[in-house]
Parts: sequence; C-alpha cells; structure tokens
Amino acid sequence: MKGESNVSTKIQVRGLDFFYGDHQALVDINLDIPANQVVALIGPSGCGKSTFLRTLNRMNDTIDDVRAQGKVLLDSEDIYGKDIDVVQLRKRVGMVFQRPNPFPMSIFDNIAYGPRIHGQRDRTSLSQVVEASLKQAALWDEVRDRLNQSALSLSGGQQQRLCIARVLAVESDVLLMDEPCSALDPISTIKIEELIYQLKEDYTIIMVTHNLQQAGRVADRTAFFLTGELVEEGPTEQIFQRPADSRTEDYITGRFG
Repeated sequence: MKGESNVSTKIQVRGLDFFYGDHQALVDINLDIPANQVVALIGPSGCGKSTFLRTLNRMNDTIDDVRAQGKVLLDSEDIYGKDIDVVQLRKRVGMVFQRPNPFPMSIFDNIAYGPRIHGQRDRTSLSQVVEASLKQAALWDEVRDRLNQSALSLSGGQQQRLCIARVLAVESDVLLMDEPCSALDPISTIKIEELIYQLKEDYTIIMVTHNLQQAGRVADRTAFFLTGELVEEGPTEQIFQRPADSRTEDYITGRFG
C-alpha cells in the first residue's frame, strides 16, 4: 500500500497562489501527486485544504472574485491554460462532496446522467456503463433489482457510493474527495475506505479528511496544510511518525487543531 517504486506523477502543482478577493487562501503551493495513489490533505479548519482540492478541477471558478496564480499540470498540461475546456477537465477530474448529493431521479438515471450529457444516447451502452460503474463503486449487488427507484431512497452510505459511481461513469481518471465519510456512520465509512483502496488501482485519489486515523489507514501520502501553506508532504508513515516540521508533530499529536 505504501510502495514508492515505479510511480509516475499525475499532477504537478508549482507556485500556486489563490485569492478570494483580497484574501490570499493559498500561498506558494508546490506539490507532486503520484498516479494511482491516495493523497490525504490534513490540517485544521480554514487552512486551505478544500480550496486547494477545488483548484485541481477549477471548481473555485464558480465563485465570484477569485483568481489563481501559478501552474497546475495534469499529465503535463496546465489546467489554467487559456485553451483548457473546463467541462472536459471536470469530466477527467471528478469531485465527491462531503455530503452525498444524489439527483432527485432514479438510481439508473443518476449514473447515466453524465454519459448522456456527453452525448451517449444508446440505452444498451448506458446500461453497460451504469452496471460497470455501480460494480466499481461496490454498490451493484445492493441496487441491481431497484435501478428504477429513487436514489433518495438509499441510505447515506449507499448514496455516497452512488455519487462515486456517478463520477466513475464519465471515465474520470482523478477523484477529488472532500471529507467523503464525515456524514456517514462507522460501517458506511469502512465501506468507503475499502472502496478507496480498491479504486486507486485505476484512479488517482486526493482526499480532504479531518480524521487522522482515516488518513493513516487509506493514504499512501499525506500533505499537511496550515494557514494556506503546505507545511510538509511525504509518505503517510513518515508524516505521522517522523514529521520534519514541529508544527506537523503538534497537529498530529493534538496540541492544536
């Protein structure tokens, strides 16, 4: 799980500054995110974790009076370049939010929504995508006989896995997860963590979590943010057991945050 050999870089962040109006939320962030690994973003509330996560698919663009400076390279292409198709970017770099947000439609139509938006109309092909995505999200066996029922009838944990399946259905290769388990019970949390571990075979996963134990369980690498700065980043075991910065040690041992 924590192997470091033969790892390619999926995302490179160089000199990233981010502003909400006059407020600078991120300061000179430099970070390499390896392909097919799980990177956990940790730090106290308001430290810039979620803002950073949203810079990786330009979700912050939906907010007025924001600006980014620096580079975010996805497979060596700057996602803030002038010729970038943001719709296609968000197809490749999908987001799973803190609280499950299924659409008020059937389970089938939730998964088929993205492929339809991108031009897929054939019912047989859509059915194959829905089944494959639900299987990847470890939900197929639980819902295969009620695909026409409302997604809102699912439990909270099932809804979150549905939302993951919805991202997978549009063939993303990077998954952004903003505290995906914070609204879930312990059993559902275990299922999501097991799913994350399985999905990294095919996807690069960056997740924000306030749960340090969760970061220790699922993350290959961990990045510690504080007041908009990236204090340090490295293999999770190293960050938790041998942090290089005293601020990291203070946060992990509970002295603040």
